Amino acid sequence: RSVAGTPGAERIDDVFLKCCVNGVRLPSEHPALPVTAAELGRDAARVVAAGADALHVHAKDDAGRDALDPTAVATALTAIRSAAAGLPVGVTTGAWIDPDPAARVASIRAWTVLPDFASVNWHEQGSQDVAAALLERGVGVEAGLWVLDDVEPWLASPLRDSCMRVLIELPEGPDPSSVGALADQMLARVREGTVGRIPVLLHGEASYAWPALRHAVTLGLQARIGLEDVLTLPDGSPAPNNAALVSAARAVGDSR
Repeated sequence: RSVAGTPGAERIDDVFLKCCVNGVRLPSEHPALPVTAAELGRDAARVVAAGADALHVHAKDDAGRDALDPTAVATALTAIRSAAAGLPVGVTTGAWIDPDPAARVASIRAWTVLPDFASVNWHEQGSQDVAAALLERGVGVEAGLWVLDDVEPWLASPLRDSCMRVLIELPEGPDPSSVGALADQMLARVREGTVGRIPVLLHGEASYAWPALRHAVTLGLQARIGLEDVLTLPDGSPAPNNAALVSAARAVGDSR
């Protein structure tokens, strides 16, 4: 499947759908949450079969906590690529892993196996340094913008045009019906500032996840789903695993 926003993409055959397989969640939060290398490999194969175009993963330490160290990242990426060759794989660089930007940069520079891309939350301290370290290593940068106030600092960044993708990421709020309006405000400013040159992926968390996915499909944006973002299917029933979430999301896309 050729998709927008990935290296070598030539055209959009359908909605670009990324699967976010685990996030900051701990193993106790869901029985099918992939944490170990073996689990990540099996999950990657299943979500590709279900229709995922790319993967976003949080490498984990032995306790199931997010990690950026070279061993954790290499182990996760190697397992995924062995099980799903050719699948674009990205990782997080979130400041919750280590609040010291210099330490995060040092970890990136020490990576022995490189992801295809990595997300950088633009509101976090040191985001410019983290993004620059990724670009120096040839890793694509996804600019994570959580609220409207994040957009202007990113637009003013000298690294803006080097980013491969903008992530409009909507943390859960009190009103899922507001997802479209919130996304449209951010999207309008992003597109005004970049003249629409950079692909945009829209996603939301928890009760915002499925409304955000539907809105992304309506607008022809890239989309994302997985156990990092939501633990339930569109009908509110528990999601058995990531593949079920991808299948449900792909059905939303196919109904356009």
